[in-house]
Amino acid sequence: MRMSAIEALLIFGGGIFAGIINSMAGGGSLLTVPLLSLGGVEGLLANGTNRVGVVIQNGSSAFGYTRKGAGGRAETIRVVIPAVPGAILGASVVSQIDDALFEQIFGVLMIPMLVLALWRPRADSAPKPWPLWLSSSVFFAVGFYAGAIQAGVGLILLLVLSRVGHDLVTANAIKTFVILAVSLVAMAIFVAQGQVRWLPALILSAGTGIGGYAGANIAVEGGEKVIKPVLVISVLVLAGRMIGFY
Repeated sequence: MRMSAIEALLIFGGGIFAGIINSMAGGGSLLTVPLLSLGGVEGLLANGTNRVGVVIQNGSSAFGYTRKGAGGRAETIRVVIPAVPGAILGASVVSQIDDALFEQIFGVLMIPMLVLALWRPRADSAPKPWPLWLSSSVFFAVGFYAGAIQAGVGLILLLVLSRVGHDLVTANAIKTFVILAVSLVAMAIFVAQGQVRWLPALILSAGTGIGGYAGANIAVEGGEKVIKPVLVISVLVLAGRMIGFY
């Protein structure tokens, strides 16, 4: 496909900003999917194309968190195991629907996302371990959502991981590795279905990769005092998008 230089710059610049937001909180896909639409990639194609940028951004963020020694390997594995099958199912289901139905589903799911986003995450000082069936069910559902829709899944993971006792720096690192894993399997499904447009995907990925690495370094160096304001900003962007202010 062809696009103008202005469209390419918008997608690239939006990718940088979304990469920083995603690395430090979540909700960046609520910016990149509309930007892809402005660039002529709509509906399911925008959803699929966006996954390439998500993979690159989270890979870049994961590298940044690893270099800074942040993360929780054991907890990441416990989350990834149920989340990946959920992502496979979610991506497989959504890739079969038409554009109009996808947009309707997207709009409806953003309503409960507002409630979740306004619930300020905090680490529980004395967390109670979740039963295996509960944690597996929750993270399978999160994986399903990530595979199908993606937008805002970082916020959901932050809320859940913070609720079970992780500080926001560790929760962000775990979230990054989990989203990388589920996005890889989802992207493979969208590629197989022919629902990725590679030129805008590569332009977006260049931006999200830069933003993701920068955001990871800012998050670790600045700690929660930096992450919390960014989380609030991403929540406000999410709310404005849902209410229809822009």
